[in-house]
Amino acid sequence: MEKYSGIILLPILMIFAAMSLNAGYANAAVFLPTEDKPLVRHYYKKLNTCANVEPFVRHQVKLYWDKDKTITAKLLKLLYADCMVNGCDASILLTGPNTERNSSKNARLDGYLLIDKIKTVLEIRCPGAVSCSDILNLAVRDAVHYAGAPSYPVFLGRRDGLESKAEWIDYPSPSMSWEEGLAYFESKNLDVQDFVTLLGAHTMGQAHCSSFYDRLYNFKGTGKPDPSMKRSVLVSLRSQCPKNSITDSAVYFTPEYGSNYTFSNKFYTKILAHESLLRVDQQLSYGGDTGELVNEYANSFEQFRRGFALSINRMGGLKVLTGKNGQIRKDCKFINKNNPKIN
Repeated sequence: MEKYSGIILLPILMIFAAMSLNAGYANAAVFLPTEDKPLVRHYYKKLNTCANVEPFVRHQVKLYWDKDKTITAKLLKLLYADCMVNGCDASILLTGPNTERNSSKNARLDGYLLIDKIKTVLEIRCPGAVSCSDILNLAVRDAVHYAGAPSYPVFLGRRDGLESKAEWIDYPSPSMSWEEGLAYFESKNLDVQDFVTLLGAHTMGQAHCSSFYDRLYNFKGTGKPDPSMKRSVLVSLRSQCPKNSITDSAVYFTPEYGSNYTFSNKFYTKILAHESLLRVDQQLSYGGDTGELVNEYANSFEQFRRGFALSINRMGGLKVLTGKNGQIRKDCKFINKNNPKIN
């Protein structure tokens, strides 16, 4: 079996194989070093350290989502920024100088308040039991569910990292090519299915004009727009992102849903119609494996949501800390020795 750095995901693969996910892509298992413990389902319930953590997180996410549906996209970005940089250790939540959180590259990230709220109450109910990293993974699962996707299992038992550095941030810009994007995912021990599937999160949220400005006015330095973009979409986007504007406006990935932030496979149908915002998204239709997956997901929301559940769990298992590694932070913003509320 193909090896990845992270968690043992054989139980996940068995679940999704039973759901008839395309066997050509569901072929990877993920391993921890032998001294570490694998993540497990219902971890806190089995240990009897915080039996009701999952329904509690779900309830808090629902309360927040009812007021602000953007929380789904915000939490997905947080999880990506955490896991893809230094593994899923909640380092993105640490505050202070030269941290990932305070880097200019992460200036537009949001969603911290909900994670802090959940953590604060859990510390009252189950002190020192639930990691910030597990809370983030659970909150993403529930936010995606409330946005329209069926729920999926999240394996738990992560511990929190002890440091965060802005120089760790290595993810490419939104204007990357699909080759650059795939190479980045593969450098993190994820594969082409994960790349195509997780980009499907772009079915929700917004992109800033600066992320695709070159496609509108100066594609590859030609002084012309990207010829692959549908003409009516080009006209619409130019009206929202005027040339030489000093305002970096935000545009919905799927204006059909707008502020509803609906989780769907619309992202893939827009690729096929040449209506994507980002260069990397549109180029997914060019490659053999990527194009095949785009077609599959565009024609079946069921296949997409199953693939998404698998791939987001695989991302959530990158370089996790378990056992005696890391710690359970009392406050997600500080490692315990720096927490001003701990004597």
